[in-house]
Formats: sequence, C-alpha cells, structure tokens
Amino acid sequence: MADITDSSMLEFLLICGQLKTTKRTGWVRSGVHLPESISDHMYRMGILSFLIPPSSNVDKTRAMKIAMVHDLAEALCGDITPFDGISKKDKHALECEAMEKIKSTLPGPIGEEIYQLWLEYEAATTPEVLMVKDFDRFEMILQAYEYENAQNIDLEQF
Repeated sequence: MADITDSSMLEFLLICGQLKTTKRTGWVRSGVHLPESISDHMYRMGILSFLIPPSSNVDKTRAMKIAMVHDLAEALCGDITPFDGISKKDKHALECEAMEKIKSTLPGPIGEEIYQLWLEYEAATTPEVLMVKDFDRFEMILQAYEYENAQNIDLEQF
C-alpha cells in the first residue's frame, strides 16, 4: 500500500485550490456580483451534512465526505451546466477523467476512497447521496435567495 508523499499531497491540494477561485457558472451567467466559488458551495454542503440529526437513517460522516467530494472534478473540468451544450454523458466522461487524475495524485486508500465516494454520488442510490443531492438543490436555492435579497436581482430560474 503506497503512502501519500508530501509532493502528492501538495499536488492534490493545489488541484483542490482551483475550487476556491473557480466561480459557479450559473451565478456568473446570471450577472451576480461577486459570485460564490465552487469551494464556497462545497463548504456549505459540508456544513449542511454536519447538521444531519442522529435520529436520521443517514451516516452523517459519510454524507459529509460525499458533500466534500461531490464537485471535486470541477477543479479540473470546470462547472459544466446544462446551458454549456455538453451532453450529460460527455459531462460524466469529463468528470470521470478528472476524478481519475485526482485519484492518481493520492496513491493508496485515501485516493481510492475519494474516487469511490464520487462514484457513489454519481450513482445516486444510497440514503447519504440522496440527502446530499437534496442539500445540493437546497443550497442553490438558499444562495439564490441571498443574492436576490442582497443584489435586488431576479434568480427565479434557479
């Protein structure tokens, strides 16, 4: 089993850093002033997952992990939306290729875990993923609400 080296960890973190500067495409297209980054979105997704009550049938820790990796591929392929003219199949292929590259930066079980969590999100069959997908939609609606109130713009399409 390969250990993560300092250089592989740095490469992975630099890829993740791209999420901090890549703005979410829908907000940019809608003319939002200072739109959130992909990383901003993923952070609130993680916080939403942290709020899962113990009485839920959802594994909170697993949901938090899924939330933290669900858009990780966008660090390499960008925030592809339905308005970009890229089919769902092609989008999935681009994101899969990106995740394989990301996985290759972290040899061993951690890289494999990140990749498997992303595949689980894409498959959308577990209770954790279904909740995280609900959070994804809710977070977008909440963000639109915040932008509408702060910037007096109409984001009804979201």
